[in-house]
Amino acid sequence: MKFKDNIPIYLQIKQYLYRQIIIGKLKPGARIPSVRNLALQLTVNVNTVQRALQQMNDEGILYTKRGEGNFVTEDTELLAQTKQNLLNAELKKFVQNMNELGVANEQIGSILAKYLAKGE
Repeated sequence: MKFKDNIPIYLQIKQYLYRQIIIGKLKPGARIPSVRNLALQLTVNVNTVQRALQQMNDEGILYTKRGEGNFVTEDTELLAQTKQNLLNAELKKFVQNMNELGVANEQIGSILAKYLAKGE
């Protein structure tokens, strides 16, 4: 995973794990890799991974079973809300980029429809 300099690494790890959950690579109830394995896989400090996982535990996206590790929540409503939040964040970035290019909000829908119709 390549990290961006302007965003704290633990937040990028959270985003990575959210995406893994949303796209189904980490299914509800699935055990996620250990903190050490994630740190090795992502080439980051163990404490950075632990911070990301702790926040996800606090949010309810993950839960911990003592001695077994961290698991993805089985709360489908929470997972659906998390997916919607992720989609909203991506849409916000997209709209901001379009606005910076001089595209008014009213034009974005038709521009996107034309783009999708071309199949690009």
